[in-house]
Amino acid sequence: MFKALKRIVEDNDTRAGRFFDLGIQILIILSLISFSIETLPNLSLFGQKVLWLLEISCVTIFSIEYFFRVLVADSKLKFAFSFYGLIDLFAILPFYLSTGIDLRSIRVFRLLRLFRIFKLFRYSRAINRFRLAFLNIKEELVIFLIATSFLLYISSIGIYYFEHEAQPGQFSSVFHCMWWAVATLTTVGYGDVYPITIGGKVFTFFILMIGLGIVAVPAGLIASALTTVLSEEKK
Repeated sequence: MFKALKRIVEDNDTRAGRFFDLGIQILIILSLISFSIETLPNLSLFGQKVLWLLEISCVTIFSIEYFFRVLVADSKLKFAFSFYGLIDLFAILPFYLSTGIDLRSIRVFRLLRLFRIFKLFRYSRAINRFRLAFLNIKEELVIFLIATSFLLYISSIGIYYFEHEAQPGQFSSVFHCMWWAVATLTTVGYGDVYPITIGGKVFTFFILMIGLGIVAVPAGLIASALTTVLSEEKK
């Protein structure tokens, strides 16, 4: 009995395990949808009762699932403090806590559990390739992030000196300028903060050109790393 339960809970390669895993994933999505519906204004009393019953049902099943996973774990303490063990715990805690703080939104972390469903579609090898690719370029990515942070800071200082006098409300400090720097370097350009001086516009042009290169660098690194992983896998 214990071995059969362990296979169902932990092994989704079996028919029963796939049904169990898929059922949990469906409940995760339903619980998140119900939480979103709860935020609608002027929700009817009947609707509130239905959502409350759905919440109780989901939390009950999630609690039973968590109990089973702890029960069949080879090392119960290790599972309890593992990544997925903590996510399972945080998924049910908000319901049981009565501190007056709305912690239900923490259930969104259960979305991370949806990555397990990829095994049903034989995507685990593809996910492993991405993991290996990131491991191969982790040093390059760290250097890239450091260089980008320096560039972000320099851009904030530059636009501050060009636009502070002309727009003291929008560019009141270097920290306020960081929002403009982020939007410009990422080439998003929300348009709520923009330069009006000639110097600021010219400076923005050069930052935009640099930003186009910044967006391309990580994409190129990841593509190159994936190509290397695929080549090694074929060999």
